[in-house]
Amino acid sequence: MVTKVRSRVRGRPAYKDVLTPAEWRVVHSAQHGLTNKEIAERLQISVDGVKYHVANALSKLGLENKIALQQWFQAPLGSAMGDRMNQTENSQQEEVALTHLGQVSRTVSNLEKSVEFFRDILNLPHLYSFGNLAFFDLEGTRLFLNESEEWNADESILYFSVVDIIRICNNLSAKGVKCTHQPHKIHTHEDGTEEWMAFIEDPDGRPLGLMSSLPFKR
Repeated sequence: MVTKVRSRVRGRPAYKDVLTPAEWRVVHSAQHGLTNKEIAERLQISVDGVKYHVANALSKLGLENKIALQQWFQAPLGSAMGDRMNQTENSQQEEVALTHLGQVSRTVSNLEKSVEFFRDILNLPHLYSFGNLAFFDLEGTRLFLNESEEWNADESILYFSVVDIIRICNNLSAKGVKCTHQPHKIHTHEDGTEEWMAFIEDPDGRPLGLMSSLPFKR
């Protein structure tokens, strides 16, 4: 009696998400602005492996390059961010609320324009201004703006802690703020908590970071 052997489909089974876990890790690293070499070192894979995953992701998403990838957003299936999106999909739109920043000083090229940005767009409480100085409050800490002809384009990036990073990015984009890097995951802790980050531009074209920590609900 001849036993028929079923033919087996070769290759890996199709993944149910738009990207594979390996592709998500590379994509989120690329969205964070890391080079291929830096991604390879961070994920402990080869540079060719990084290029392979980036190429696959661009092809699947119909994107032209890594710049377009930084503008793309979707939450991975089964992630804390995906759960948050499902829970808040029909909730009321959240106002921009930036908090938990240590006291810093920052030079700006145009104080009036910068005051309008931080006060009217980012909704930071404006304490007072005098001369070429302006002060804002972030729940007890102060942001100090100093107008100067020698303003520094390479000053340290300010990182603001936010609750709902997706809605805030959407709200800011609607107000005309450029979001250079859409929300992307940068780390997952052992307990499943996810760290997400995005970047917008201030009136002088410098990056401002938005960061959100999401506990994983099992």
